[in-house]
Amino acid sequence: MALEHALLVALREQPAAGLELAGRFSRSIGFFWSATHQQIYRVLARMESDGWVEATPVPQAGRPDKKEYAVTAAGREALAAWLATPVGPEPMRSELAVKLRGASFGEREAVLDVVRADLADHHLRLDHYRQLMKRDYPEPGRLTGLALDQYLVLRGGVRLEEFWTQWLEEYLDAHTRPTTEDDR
Repeated sequence: MALEHALLVALREQPAAGLELAGRFSRSIGFFWSATHQQIYRVLARMESDGWVEATPVPQAGRPDKKEYAVTAAGREALAAWLATPVGPEPMRSELAVKLRGASFGEREAVLDVVRADLADHHLRLDHYRQLMKRDYPEPGRLTGLALDQYLVLRGGVRLEEFWTQWLEEYLDAHTRPTTEDDR
């Protein structure tokens, strides 16, 4: 996937100016596909020159006009083609997993501190996702269309964070439980 596709999805949900889009992106799609503001602006400019989006000037009081981007017919076609393209399994690439695997070759307590910090981050993200679900989707059984798609992606994020928290807790428990004679 290219950033262009993520931006097309966000702009199909709602046209936006670059700054607004970057803010929305960081609060939604950005949980699954990260990009800096500079990357977003650079890609928007390329998408505009490719004819995938068009920018409409929007006057602002006391400031230069901003550009509000919307997806064009060519952008809708590009998005539809990308959506229909099969994807293979997503490879797991985790620096933390490699550290866990190599922990026996370094200072175990330092690795456990890394695990504790990562676990705290995953707990925060899990709590945030659960709050979003409760606030935005109190009745998921009634959802359809775009709202259902958004809910299910958020649900996937919850499940991923549940995996990470459970796995890291298991790792910590295994390396911090008291040892007995049988363990030696």
